Amino acid sequence: MKRSPYYHSRRRAFASFAVMGLLTLPLCGQAATVSLTNTDGIFLLQAQETTVKAVFDYVEQHSKYVFVYGPAVQKRLADRVTVSLKGSNMLSLVKELCSQTGLGYRVNGRQVSIVASSSSANTQPRPQQKAGKGRTKTITGNIVDASGEPLIGATVKVRGTTIATVTDIDGNYSIEVPEGATMEVSYVGFNNAEFKVGARQAYNVEMSEDNNTLDELVVIGYGTVKKKDLTGAVAAVKGDELVNRRTTMLSNALQGSLSGVQVTRNNSAPGAGASAIRVRGVTTIGESSPLVIVDGVESSLDYVNANDVESISVLKDAAAASIYGSKAAAGVILVTTKRGNETGKIDLKYNAEFGWEIPTKQPSMVGVTRYLEMCNELQYNDNPSGGFFQVYTADQTKNWMTYNQTDPNNYPVTDWKGLIMKDSAPRMTHTLTLSGGNKVVRSIASLTYDDVDGLYDGRKFQRYMLRSNNDFNINSKLSASLDINIRHAKSQNKIYDPWNDMRKMPAIYPAVWSDGRIASGKSGANPYGLLVEGGSSVAHSTQVGGKGSITYKPIKDLSISAIISPFINFSKQKAFQLESTYTLADDPNTIGGYLDAGSLYSTNKLSEMRNDNWHVTSQLLANYMHAFGKHDVTVMGGFENYYLKNESLGASRDHYELTNYPYLNIGSEDYQYNNGTGSEYTSNSFFGRLLYSYDNRYLLQANVRHDGSSRFNSKYRWGTFPSFSAGWVVSEEPFMQKARLPWLSFLKLRASWGKLGNERIGSNYFPYIALMSFGDALFYMADGSVVSNKTARPSVLAVQDITWETTTSTDLGFDANFFKNRLHLNFDYYWKKTTDMLLAIEIPYTMGYNNPSTNAGKMSTHGYDIDLSWQDHLGDFSYSVSVNFSDYLSKIDFLNNADIISGGKIKRAGYYFNEYYGYVCEGIYQTQDEVNNSAVLNSSVTVGDLKYKDISGPDGVPDGKISPEYDRVPLGNSLPRYQYGGQINASWRGIDLSMAFQGVGKQNAYLSTAMVQPLRDNYGNIPAIIEGKYWSPFNTDAQNLKAVYPRLSNVSKNNNYAVSDFWIFNGGYFRLKNITLGYTLPKAWTQKIGLDRTRFYVSGSDLFCISDYPDGWDPEMGTSSYPITTSLVLGVQVNF
Repeated sequence: MKRSPYYHSRRRAFASFAVMGLLTLPLCGQAATVSLTNTDGIFLLQAQETTVKAVFDYVEQHSKYVFVYGPAVQKRLADRVTVSLKGSNMLSLVKELCSQTGLGYRVNGRQVSIVASSSSANTQPRPQQKAGKGRTKTITGNIVDASGEPLIGATVKVRGTTIATVTDIDGNYSIEVPEGATMEVSYVGFNNAEFKVGARQAYNVEMSEDNNTLDELVVIGYGTVKKKDLTGAVAAVKGDELVNRRTTMLSNALQGSLSGVQVTRNNSAPGAGASAIRVRGVTTIGESSPLVIVDGVESSLDYVNANDVESISVLKDAAAASIYGSKAAAGVILVTTKRGNETGKIDLKYNAEFGWEIPTKQPSMVGVTRYLEMCNELQYNDNPSGGFFQVYTADQTKNWMTYNQTDPNNYPVTDWKGLIMKDSAPRMTHTLTLSGGNKVVRSIASLTYDDVDGLYDGRKFQRYMLRSNNDFNINSKLSASLDINIRHAKSQNKIYDPWNDMRKMPAIYPAVWSDGRIASGKSGANPYGLLVEGGSSVAHSTQVGGKGSITYKPIKDLSISAIISPFINFSKQKAFQLESTYTLADDPNTIGGYLDAGSLYSTNKLSEMRNDNWHVTSQLLANYMHAFGKHDVTVMGGFENYYLKNESLGASRDHYELTNYPYLNIGSEDYQYNNGTGSEYTSNSFFGRLLYSYDNRYLLQANVRHDGSSRFNSKYRWGTFPSFSAGWVVSEEPFMQKARLPWLSFLKLRASWGKLGNERIGSNYFPYIALMSFGDALFYMADGSVVSNKTARPSVLAVQDITWETTTSTDLGFDANFFKNRLHLNFDYYWKKTTDMLLAIEIPYTMGYNNPSTNAGKMSTHGYDIDLSWQDHLGDFSYSVSVNFSDYLSKIDFLNNADIISGGKIKRAGYYFNEYYGYVCEGIYQTQDEVNNSAVLNSSVTVGDLKYKDISGPDGVPDGKISPEYDRVPLGNSLPRYQYGGQINASWRGIDLSMAFQGVGKQNAYLSTAMVQPLRDNYGNIPAIIEGKYWSPFNTDAQNLKAVYPRLSNVSKNNNYAVSDFWIFNGGYFRLKNITLGYTLPKAWTQKIGLDRTRFYVSGSDLFCISDYPDGWDPEMGTSSYPITTSLVLGVQVNF
């Protein structure tokens, strides 16, 4: 929550303190235009052309008094005065100053309230009251915001009178009022509140924030701007809303929070963040992830703790993002962390959470008896002459479950899911935050510990995060800041990932023998055994970042800043893969074979990896802000240098005899391996911005950035990226004022155009230089000897003229507020075009090179974003509802090479990005005549298989056969459509409720083989969703006409499970992301035990999802991925 600086308390600090990185220094150097001398007990205060507010601030810093200001005096505080005041004490100076400026004051202890009427000046707290109103009484109370923080300087007034007072530094007040009076409470940025004086003496008030957010500051590149003055497309979310999501990783908290921002994931593993983030769709075939800036420095979202976030802004169009030039084509995410306050006291906050991660429902499979029957049916379909019981006898099929009771080794019934996956995994988070400061020093430090267990033994994630932000006002012209953040994470895991095989393994194969020993599974394929016996890994990751800045203000309105931001990232991993065997069921001393058929787990192998990289960002910024008449001008210019260096190395040894000592020197030197890589990169940038506003109605903005990158040849190294935007605040026009439209509070039209760049082309930092590959080879000499020696070959062809991708973006939008700013509507329509796309082109294999990258493509994206919100309050009940909606289409316009086909999807000019690519299905063959008279993919196709359309042939017309070359076509867009998210908040007398939801309206999703194919790899389990719905020779013709799935068959699986539109369905979904219910204890209770505020809450995340996905499959869970989990959390927040 941002408050006007006029309403913060002012308390002088007489001592310095240093706790967890917080620093407070004695007051020093003040403005040269104000001076104070003390001669023989007579104080002389002189000020020349100084604002009234600055004089009060100076007195506050040199006295014991704290000044608070009522709403009526705000404009007068900005008046400039020249005064020379004399007095025997500081209070007499205040009295004289108020007398000369037409202000009044009241004193209550150390608090001095500055009021508008000079007639109210006094040295004692004495509320005025009208005569003849009968009996009076003194009431007291406390004024706080929705989070329980005290509001300093809030006005408490008897309605219709001049009887009033203001709250002190702790939000407390005391006032004498007539009995039965109606009281009004007001505070800038908050809705007014009322209460009626009754029999009790204490009246506490919780105030709700005002709906008018037009004066809120929104973070943009290298600065901030008021929301009402924005001309670009910027979406913002407050840190408190992200904290309520209760996610360990910040990237996951963004899902559904902002329009135009697509956040996807494929698992909920401990320590796993979002798998992809896209801003306004796909910008290029290559890297389409946005640039992430944390406090002005390039970083990662998941290196930041959600509790440390003040706000996140997403720069979506070129007007907002072009200031970041070559890295901003896919959008920019700006994270601003919290800074210290200047209340003059230290705030200590502690937050503890304990909870559980509960897996969502997993896919169901058929029971044992049906599995045996369907195995026999499949074999019968492929070989009818062999009869029905070709795999399992009639006795086995009928009596397997009975025999299991007495002979579980030969007739196993294994619950693979129950053996491998826990019902829940514990999690906890502890956060300690310390903040404080005054006018000279403001500091905040936070320490967070996260501990999340996995859904199987040996999986765990732990993280420590420390952040300290410090601001120093050295004098009126010089200020500085010093920030530091440290993160250390530890991830423990098993070598073997069990999820794919856990979902695939049939129950008829044993995981353990009856005496508990590891069993054979399916000929050694035993996911439980590999999980337990296959070894483990541990990974450590440490990041240390900092930022130091000095800001100098040589003249009025001009500031110059020098900034340096180093960052160090170090990670290491140790993986010990163990030999894994099973013994025979009837002989514990005889090894039956290796698990996983010995392909990987036949020896003991230790692998270690070390990676370290560091980068330094150096910046020089100049900012000039000036207002004259109706004109407001802001000019910013800067220079930035970015330098990055990476190094990595890996080493391993195999065939370990000892497994209790996981160190490389213990392994055999005959089986040692090592490798290493390194890279460097640098960029230089010049940039500038001009903001102009006339009469708060006409807004203009221009940005330009000139980037140079070491990725490109010197002739193509530099790129210039400009943008322009304009805004028209229609609601401020005189004709709109005359129209008197009470339902319209604010209306602004916006338009922008700009050019952005992209240089990110994978790990190849020097594509314009030919790269060599080195290896080892055996040389057979003429004398018959064999010699091992090094080899070298050119592996990457140099492309001298490779240069920037360029994205041109245009945006049209409007912002409108209605009904006294309670209803907010923002709309944007955009289109962008990327040229010179960087991608690999095909070259003849005989050249001996890998495919080089070059500028060889074009694509375009268009779409829209909508944000709608409502805020209001009814007495003590406050509530808000916000929804966001967005849609986009990304299309390939040109490719200077062949189609790119991968994973059943195609990138082809003239079609949507990554369309499904396969056959057009015309249903299931019902008769042999239909098969005989149709084009087929191969000779094994028969009745019960899928029928495909003969589309074309070598001559461009159907040729009577189905072939991948001529009959596969684009089948439709694979990207999500109509994405949405929303948030509902409500509070009433200490009770707060928040709810978040998110989803996709429509998406062409694909039923993969893991979801529908029976007996994958000739033995896998059979999904329950096909039971009773597949074509079968034992069905009636009527039943087969209603069949949803093809017949059971291995010989026809290449036909039936080829990519086709038969398996495409609507993958849209609705997910309840989070519900949090909290209760804040009354202050009257907590203050008795020395606590300022105590809140208890319960939170649930990912509680349910509605979709057309097969039962047990989550829309966001990969077929072989860790499950999506439901999080249940209990928490407590304590402010001291």
